[in-house]
Amino acid sequence: MTSSMHMHSPTNHSRRDFLSGLGCLGGGLLLNTLPSFSAQAQGFGDYKALVCVFLLGGNDGNNMIVPNDTAGYGKYAAIRGDYTRTSGAVGLPRSELLALQPASGNAAFGAHPALTHLQQVWNAGDLAVLFNVGTLARPLTKAGYGNCTLTPDNLFSHADQQAQWQSAVSQGISRTGWGGRLADAVRSANGAAPVPPLVAWGRNDLFAIGNSTMSLSVPSSGTFGLTNFGGGSYRSSISGSLNQMLQLDRGNALVASAQDTVQSAITSSGALSPILSGTSSSINGFFSGQSSGIAQQLLQTARMIEARGALGVSRQIFYVALGGFDTHNSQIETQAELFGQLSPALKAFQDSMAQLGMADQVTTFTVSDFGRTLKPASGGGTDHAWGNHHLVMGGAVRGQRFYGQFPEHALGGPDDVTSEGRWLPTTSVDQYGATLSRWFGVSDADLATVFPNLQQFPNKDLGFLG
Repeated sequence: MTSSMHMHSPTNHSRRDFLSGLGCLGGGLLLNTLPSFSAQAQGFGDYKALVCVFLLGGNDGNNMIVPNDTAGYGKYAAIRGDYTRTSGAVGLPRSELLALQPASGNAAFGAHPALTHLQQVWNAGDLAVLFNVGTLARPLTKAGYGNCTLTPDNLFSHADQQAQWQSAVSQGISRTGWGGRLADAVRSANGAAPVPPLVAWGRNDLFAIGNSTMSLSVPSSGTFGLTNFGGGSYRSSISGSLNQMLQLDRGNALVASAQDTVQSAITSSGALSPILSGTSSSINGFFSGQSSGIAQQLLQTARMIEARGALGVSRQIFYVALGGFDTHNSQIETQAELFGQLSPALKAFQDSMAQLGMADQVTTFTVSDFGRTLKPASGGGTDHAWGNHHLVMGGAVRGQRFYGQFPEHALGGPDDVTSEGRWLPTTSVDQYGATLSRWFGVSDADLATVFPNLQQFPNKDLGFLG
């Protein structure tokens, strides 16, 4: 088969980049028991979807959203420089910034010049910016940074910070991700649907692993199903034999579980293959001319949402990813290229949701390993940091607004835990995810299971969704 179902897989990080002395080492295991969720999910009478866009490598939010007032841009430029004037500088000229006019007041911030499509989404009121989000065990001050009982484990490490963003567990190790646990909470709403509530494109990451819900990992190419089985009666015969084999030797729990996984994959592929082929989709044209991986993942996501009725689902979570944001060198060129893929793909996706009449029912949001240092590194890049800015898109978003607290652009200043511009987050992953999950329909009681550390934070709804 060219598809896979996973149950309890480890994260597939290829690199463990521990930087000793810059954080705390992980400890024991969490979330080892199966939680119970309320029956509320069975009562959903509508459809909603969440689309998680993971920007792998640590996107530089400092150049995604830039102060555009005279004083704020001056502080930014004093540290980053101007790449058009100085070799090795990573600062964007003010003249290149795309103004993000807020719903009220003046445009104090600008967007990266490659985000022209997302500027249009902003102007339409369907995009918001959330400042300085990051992994936190609890609200933390600069004075408490470095105290291992207060600070997240292994800061600035790709593998560990990806895992913490995906699990919403910043101290210790989690076997599950918050996307998977969210799927656990809502899966009863989908009844006997042939596909699980969470679909990941081309990846098998921790985010998608639940305690009791299997997610579906589909190749981003969209090719999905049994292969080399021939056709007609020959295919039916082979498929029937395979199904019979999957009913044998089920006395062993591990074997039975593996067979159930394969059977579920076969069932899902039968339902999804015609949808992913896209031959009858009405939204293909929105992605015309876009061949990037992120565009193809979002196109397939849109096709599945278009087919929600045929699939019999009322709650879906999608996980897409775009890699390459680890810009230690040549950041200006690399980030412009990646944003040049991301921006039109997200705009096409939002337009397709509007075409389907689903703009208010689908919310898309970005996550990333961490932010990057405000201070440039050698080679025209930046280094690993912590707090970062993120985007939330959809018709339910209270858009054209900024949420959270923008960090003070001062090296060694009140928001910098080092002297290179590594922002101490003022909003946690837990609060970000909980706001999305509450909109998704998860009860306050179940939020405590999806985000076991949420109780540490007083504000559990950031208000960016209506």
